[in-house]
Amino acid sequence: MQNPEYLPYQKKRSKVWMCLLLVVLLLAGGLLLYQIPRIKRALGWRLDIILTYLRGVVNPAQGLPTPAVSTQSAFMLPTGTPLPLTATLTPTPMISPTPTLTSTPIPDRVFLDPPAYDEKKDRQDWNNCGPATLALYLRYFGWDGDQFDVSRIIKPTRDDRNVNVEELVFYVRTHAGWLNAEYRVGGDIDTVRKFIAAGIPVMIEETFKTDRQYWPEDDQWAGHYLLITAYDDESQQFTAQDSEIGPNQKIPYSNLDKNWQSFNRVYILVFFPEEEQLIQELLGEDWDIDVNRQHALETAELETQLYPDNAFTWFNLGTNLTYFERYHEAALAYDNARNIGLPQRMLRYQFAPFIAYFHSGRTEELMTLTKFALEITRVSEEARLWRGWGFYRMGDKSASLTQFRDALKVRPDYEDALYAIEYITNN
Repeated sequence: MQNPEYLPYQKKRSKVWMCLLLVVLLLAGGLLLYQIPRIKRALGWRLDIILTYLRGVVNPAQGLPTPAVSTQSAFMLPTGTPLPLTATLTPTPMISPTPTLTSTPIPDRVFLDPPAYDEKKDRQDWNNCGPATLALYLRYFGWDGDQFDVSRIIKPTRDDRNVNVEELVFYVRTHAGWLNAEYRVGGDIDTVRKFIAAGIPVMIEETFKTDRQYWPEDDQWAGHYLLITAYDDESQQFTAQDSEIGPNQKIPYSNLDKNWQSFNRVYILVFFPEEEQLIQELLGEDWDIDVNRQHALETAELETQLYPDNAFTWFNLGTNLTYFERYHEAALAYDNARNIGLPQRMLRYQFAPFIAYFHSGRTEELMTLTKFALEITRVSEEARLWRGWGFYRMGDKSASLTQFRDALKVRPDYEDALYAIEYITNN
């Protein structure tokens, strides 16, 4: 016969088990609902914000690390005699390819009809300003896709925070094959005006401030793409299509140049194949990619002298030196930028410092920066790749292969990681 005194305890235990079962069922149901794409899209970024903030509480983000050894005072520009600090920046003279064309003044204002902006369709998805802006750009030429058509190809992992200009150009050339695309660096206000006057919008990558803090002590600096469709010399303003804020945003010339500088003033041009001759004529010497980089290098060198306390001038100098495989000088330029101070998210978008430190033999700096980059942006195939090469340089093949494979989890077709795995496996 059951002890009467045991009955209340048994009932209480049964209630506990029922509550636990209910919690398990609710969690299981929630997980199932979360797999529905629409619900996952709506809730995923909110969940990530919460988790990112909590990680920031546990492991507070500091500024981008400075070099282990300060080199700022020892850096010498490679071109020799410094330019006088009274010099002013002037656009590189345009030299058109043969046949030589007579320069024609462009109008004081030009307004290109922007593609229609649908708030539901065109407002960028989470971390999707690159695909969203490119989709707007392509629709200017009659394309009928949307940002998700782009991101499915070049950003298959929604958590991936960054899309490079090379990836955007790749999409145009391979998935909008009736169009072509080029990108160049070292643009200026006149570059943008000139192309708009010729009927070609210009897509740029620039800086903006986020409207929320994603972790404690977040400096809220981030990268962003814009599509420029108009200019007005009288008001000194561009008109931009912004996938985050909305259509027809007015941006003063000076603000655009300031925000554009942090990305080496990179710009993308999309055009019909039959317009290639026009693009060559408008770019002049900058049609040649090496010449374009040389012009950008010269601008960066001059700006480091005019504005030696501007970290972005040194960063751009390092990036352009890296292009020419002058890795030791590039690493010193990046040292200067880091000593002055760079934004926390800088290495989310630009990776030439990894290349420069690796090839100049400064593996410790490479590992420091890739560790920091992954603390700020945990889903970054580029940081994983170069951290893997750092482990390889340190003799740890197992760790390097782990990093390369983690990079492929972000982007399964990442050719640099595929090559790295093949190289490590066969050597």
